[in-house]
Amino acid sequence: MQIIIAPGGVVRCVYREEIDLATLGSPAISRASYVEPDQQGRWRADMGPVGAPFDHRSEALAAERAWLETHWLMKPEWE
Repeated sequence: MQIIIAPGGVVRCVYREEIDLATLGSPAISRASYVEPDQQGRWRADMGPVGAPFDHRSEALAAERAWLETHWLMKPEWE
C-alpha cells in the first residue's frame, strides 16, 4: 500500500485494509472507479483508460489499482 503525504499534511492512498486509516486522522473515502461485470460475465474497470474486459474480477481490480497508483496517487495535490 502506497501512502502519499503532501507538504500540507494531506494523506492520499488507494484504499486497502492493510492499516486503519482512522489512525492518520478523519478519512474522507470516495469511490474513484467501478469494477462491474458485463453481459458476457467478464469484468470492466470503468475509468476510461482501463476499459478492456477482463476474465476475472481480480484482474480488473489489479488494473484499477495500477491505474490509480500511476495516474492519481502519484500526482501531487499541490500541482
